[in-house]
Amino acid sequence: MDRRRFVELGLAAGASLAVPTGNAFAIEEKPKQHTLPPLPYPYDALEPYIDTKTMEIHHTKHHQAYVDGLNRAEAELAKARASGDYTTVEYWSKKAAFNGGGHFLHSMFWEIMAPPSKGGGGKIPPRLEAALNDSFGSVEAFRAHFSAAAAAVEGSGWALLHLRPSDGRLIILQAENQHKLSPWGVIPIMGIDVWEHAYYLKYQNRRMDYIKAWWNVVNWEKVEDNYLRQVGR
Repeated sequence: MDRRRFVELGLAAGASLAVPTGNAFAIEEKPKQHTLPPLPYPYDALEPYIDTKTMEIHHTKHHQAYVDGLNRAEAELAKARASGDYTTVEYWSKKAAFNGGGHFLHSMFWEIMAPPSKGGGGKIPPRLEAALNDSFGSVEAFRAHFSAAAAAVEGSGWALLHLRPSDGRLIILQAENQHKLSPWGVIPIMGIDVWEHAYYLKYQNRRMDYIKAWWNVVNWEKVEDNYLRQVGR
């Protein structure tokens, strides 16, 4: 094969990857497809604290909508990069943040709960207990603070326990929806969803009753695992 033919074939191969638009050097993307993770327990496993119907709707409808929304937003952002037309980038970036936050936080939420028969609401493991005592003075103070933060979220959102790597402390924060008021430099290891879809069928507008009941299904072993993964065990 002569050099000219080699170059022609190389250019042809490159052209098969390039998107024929105004963005001459864009490479066609296939964004990763996010999927709904299965629950680690049956829908009725958290009864009587969280009812079966709420768990089913919450998982299959609300969480699925966040997964679908994230896939759509990332596909639209990939199209923008391929075409070079960024006129809608602000809109789809916000959609990616909102739905990405929903997907991440709900994936964590399912994992940090467990049926009481499987340890939910049980004893806090020693290393996590020590960290809570160090950061909040006592476990009781932590629970009171966390419950108050969850109850006081304006509208829809989350109360979240974060690790702050800069000083190794645990801190409690609120999130509006699932992406606003989120600070930089912290890592969530536990959270309670206080959107009304998380509790309204059973508790109606009694958010604090839901919060009090939720402590009975917290999977402290998983919360400690999330903590230890960040501090290097």
